Amino acid sequence: MAIKDSQWVMRFRVEMTDIEPAIWRLIEVPAGYSFWDLHVAIQDAMGWLDYHLHAFTMPNRGHSGFRSIGIPDPDFDDDTVAGWELPIQSVYAELGDALQYEYDFGDSWMHRVALVGKLLKTPGQRYPRCLEGARACPPEDCGSVSGYYSLLDILADPNHEDYEFMVGWLKGHARSYWPYDPNHFDPAEVKFESPKKRFKLAFP
Repeated sequence: MAIKDSQWVMRFRVEMTDIEPAIWRLIEVPAGYSFWDLHVAIQDAMGWLDYHLHAFTMPNRGHSGFRSIGIPDPDFDDDTVAGWELPIQSVYAELGDALQYEYDFGDSWMHRVALVGKLLKTPGQRYPRCLEGARACPPEDCGSVSGYYSLLDILADPNHEDYEFMVGWLKGHARSYWPYDPNHFDPAEVKFESPKKRFKLAFP
C-alpha cells in the first residue's frame, strides 16, 4: 500500500550564515507544506518576529523558471514566486538540497535551509516541531551581523558607555529581550503558530 504524502514529515536544518558560533535549528514540518508554511515555521523556530520581508533563493533556475520564492511585488517585473502557491516538495526533492533564506532585506539575515530527512509521522505527534538547536536568535532590528556582534560586545562590558542604552532598548523592544543570553536555546520553548493565521494577519 502506497504511503500518502500526509503521512510524511520533512526534516530541515536551518543555520544562520556568517555568525560564529553557529545559530541553528533542526525542525520537522508536514511534507504537504508550502514555502509560506515553511517560512512561518522557520520564523517561530529561530525566534524572529516576522516583521520584515523574506525570500528563499534557488541556487540556480534550472528548469523551474524562477529563482526567488517569497512575496511577489506587483510593482516590479521579477521572477519571485508566491510562497503560498509552491509546495516545498516541488523544490526539495533529495536529501541535501539546500536553499538560502533571507529575512529582513535591510539587515539581511541569511540562513541555509537544508533538507536532512524525510520520515513517517510519529503517531500522536504534532507538527511542526523543533528537535534541537543552539544559541539564541539575534534581537530583531539590531543591525545585521555587525550590529549583532557590537551588541554582544556592549553587553559583555557593563562599563561600556552604551551599556545602559542597549539594556533599555532590549527591555523596551516589541518583545522584551532582557535578560539576553546569546547562548540560551531550549527547543521545548518554541511555539509554532498557524501559517494560515499568520497569512491572514499579513494580508488582511
